[in-house]
Amino acid sequence: MRILLSNDDGIEAAGLAALEQAAAELGDVYVVAPATEQSAKSHSFTMNEPLRVIEHGPRRWAVTGTPADAVYLAVHGLLPERPDLVLSGINRGSNLGTDVVYSGTVAAAREGAANDLPAVALSLHQPEGSAVQHWNTAMHVAIRVARLVMAQPLPLGQVLNVNVPNVPLAELRGLRVAPLARRRYAPMVKVSLDPRGRKYYWIGGPHDRFDGEPEADGPLCLQGFATLTPMSLDMTAHDALPAVRAWNLEETCSTI
Repeated sequence: MRILLSNDDGIEAAGLAALEQAAAELGDVYVVAPATEQSAKSHSFTMNEPLRVIEHGPRRWAVTGTPADAVYLAVHGLLPERPDLVLSGINRGSNLGTDVVYSGTVAAAREGAANDLPAVALSLHQPEGSAVQHWNTAMHVAIRVARLVMAQPLPLGQVLNVNVPNVPLAELRGLRVAPLARRRYAPMVKVSLDPRGRKYYWIGGPHDRFDGEPEADGPLCLQGFATLTPMSLDMTAHDALPAVRAWNLEETCSTI
């Protein structure tokens, strides 16, 4: 079996090294990851400048682009054959709830799913101030989930988002299938001046809370459970289609 690994923390990230070590027991591992950290780049592609690829050893390449760039290049240009499985991570920090909108880790897996490949995004929840990363716990969950995904694949166009609490393996309370929470961050815009007196801005505040049901991914991960959330490439809000169809669009068009 051929396993493609990618991430958004960059090819030198500790979480990618941990995943590479764990995935070796599944088959032949190929690593195609961004050359530098690309967190919160979501599913962006590099379309207006060339991409460079740097070899980092046998079956390992760094890409001067985004996580989605890396997976696209791997599937369509770098690997000798299509991979059987795409694993993205292990991200240093969670991708819970609405984080998936921004996450480069999730985007790398989603690009795999967009190419009709089984794909899993993996993240290790790291509360602020954590001094130790329990990569071994995330590695254990990654292999277990990868085996399940290969034995019972999700439908085409679906991807699995996995978050693991940062606890020793013996303290992991189990695995739970959970919907996405609504994650809230405290708003923050910090204005400063550069040496020439021009304004510049930093954005993005700390985690505030999770909204929604208590059995969603955020609350469960905080309770010590690894969470598994199946997601679809189809972003249609199907339950809203009847309401939008009721807008009488033909009449609306005649009055434009």
